Amino acid sequence: MHNDTLIAVDVAKSVFEIAVSELPGKVTERCRLPRSKFVAFFANRPAATVIMEACGSSHHWGRQIARLGHRIQLLPPQHVRPYVRGNKTDRSDVKGMLEAYRNADIHPVPVKSIEQQILATLHRLRSSWVAERTAKSNTLRGLLRELGVVIPVGARHVVPHAWALIEDAESVLPEALRAPFAEVCEELRTLGQRIEQIETQLKALAEQMPEVTRLRSIPGVGLLIATAVVAFVGDIHRFRSARHFASYLGLTPREYSSGSKRRLGRISKRGDVYLRMLIIHGARSILGHAKRQEAHGVDRLRRWAVQLEKRVGHNKAAVALANKLARLLWALCTSERTYTPAHEAGVAA
Repeated sequence: MHNDTLIAVDVAKSVFEIAVSELPGKVTERCRLPRSKFVAFFANRPAATVIMEACGSSHHWGRQIARLGHRIQLLPPQHVRPYVRGNKTDRSDVKGMLEAYRNADIHPVPVKSIEQQILATLHRLRSSWVAERTAKSNTLRGLLRELGVVIPVGARHVVPHAWALIEDAESVLPEALRAPFAEVCEELRTLGQRIEQIETQLKALAEQMPEVTRLRSIPGVGLLIATAVVAFVGDIHRFRSARHFASYLGLTPREYSSGSKRRLGRISKRGDVYLRMLIIHGARSILGHAKRQEAHGVDRLRRWAVQLEKRVGHNKAAVALANKLARLLWALCTSERTYTPAHEAGVAA
């Protein structure tokens, strides 16, 4: 059973700042501990509520401390910052955490499990390799354009066209550039193989997760979106409604209101940028498929998306559809049911 003691921790690489509060608004004990003594500090104390900012290593420490009987509360760093008074120091940071914890409108972030962090790590690696492949591909395309060689649009065309120029002794490619360009092509192929290996690992892990299978039944939701939701969202039941989940992803309008005047602007773009990007790409996939199949009949979701695009344009329609996908993701996770459209249309992204 936990007592009323709060322990705020400023997580760092080697030195941890700790503040203990037994009365609201008052720090009764402070200390700075090296990494080697950090867990022992909590092992020797009665069960309490431990507050940390949600950061890269806080989930690891949260699991370690929770095993000792303490209650873990991870607060979003952007919501703690307004409570930090004066200069930003470790001492002021932990005091700010204690004050932010008292605000009931600041919702804690759930501690991720090892399985969730494995999925998140695979996604981060894949994202970084995709960005690196895109950068190298664009560099190669631009350098060849300076030599008068124009490669057709599409990433799949870059390596075959560049390699054909390298192997053709009569091509316009200067001899001094053939070896460096060949190395770039090999790097692009290696990156492609790494990305495929990551996706294979994600697929193997997804087969052991029933929630991923349920989410993939939604149009536009494929392996990447389903596993990313499980990895980055955590306990989706913490959102009171589908709208709250869409708001968490930054897919609801930013509001500028005062008095009797209410103004809704562009989407807020809060939450995880990567997850929001995936869901919007899934929405674009649905929209493109719906326009191609409109003459043959589509389900209600796709019909609504096509009609909306005609009124507001492609980009706004895609984001509005992404909002609907987010609500569907919440509904299926909380109800533990499978999506059943009027008739199958078979698109996934």
